[in-house]
Amino acid sequence: MARNIEFNEEKAIQKAMEVFWKKGFNGASMRDLTDAMQINSSSLYNSIGDKRELFVRCIHNYTESRMAETKAHASKIKSPLKAVIAFINDSVNTILYNSNSCLAIKTTFELAATDQDIQVILKNDSDSTYAFLLDLVEKAMAMGEINPEEDAGMITEYILNAFTGWYESYILHQNPARIKNMAKYLISHISK
Repeated sequence: MARNIEFNEEKAIQKAMEVFWKKGFNGASMRDLTDAMQINSSSLYNSIGDKRELFVRCIHNYTESRMAETKAHASKIKSPLKAVIAFINDSVNTILYNSNSCLAIKTTFELAATDQDIQVILKNDSDSTYAFLLDLVEKAMAMGEINPEEDAGMITEYILNAFTGWYESYILHQNPARIKNMAKYLISHISK
């Protein structure tokens, strides 16, 4: 009987996430995943479960770590408006310079409509991101950095929904200047 290989689960999840990032859930085979994780399939099944369970762990890990990084980055910026602008610029950089772009957006289009567990994770991520950004917008309004007569919730929704459109635009047109110009336009409108 073959022995199961012991492995570092956290590192294995990271390696699997990279495969899912590049190939998507449907495009990633079990062989792709186990090769990247450097484990055999029985070790995967015994410790984590099947491909879907692995993906759920990966997307959960991705959304949690991304939000922790976002909050840590924003906490170093004193101006709430500058933190919002940094958030926008970070999103632009992800779209333009990260070959994998945003795993949450990719997953939303691939699986969220048909997989309730994935939808819940992504909705929680969206709600968390919205609350984080709304707090910054409200603080910027209180400090007079953003017009306090504007609707903070609408500004927040507008910012977040722009990213999906930018991502689609970049996939189709591969035009960095277009994305940067849209970001500049957005920033100029919230900074009035």
